[in-house]
Amino acid sequence: MNSSKAKVSESGRLSIPAELRRAVGLERGGDVVVELDGRDIRIRTVAEAVAQAQALSRQLLGDRAASASVDDFLAERRREAERE
Repeated sequence: MNSSKAKVSESGRLSIPAELRRAVGLERGGDVVVELDGRDIRIRTVAEAVAQAQALSRQLLGDRAASASVDDFLAERRREAERE
């Protein structure tokens, strides 16, 4: 793990060191996802968060993940509810 010291200003702004921004492709800035995990703050690029969500979708849906839509999901849930 690569770590660096950073400072949070009184207004809450965090400056991320350049070497860490470069390592994740944020050298020119960009959108990030900020998560609280217990007492740890995790910062990920939006692209990384989307890729993780897509991987989870493929894991849960298998081959159907690429063609699954919200309508398909809702239709499947309705069929499950009818069976109950």
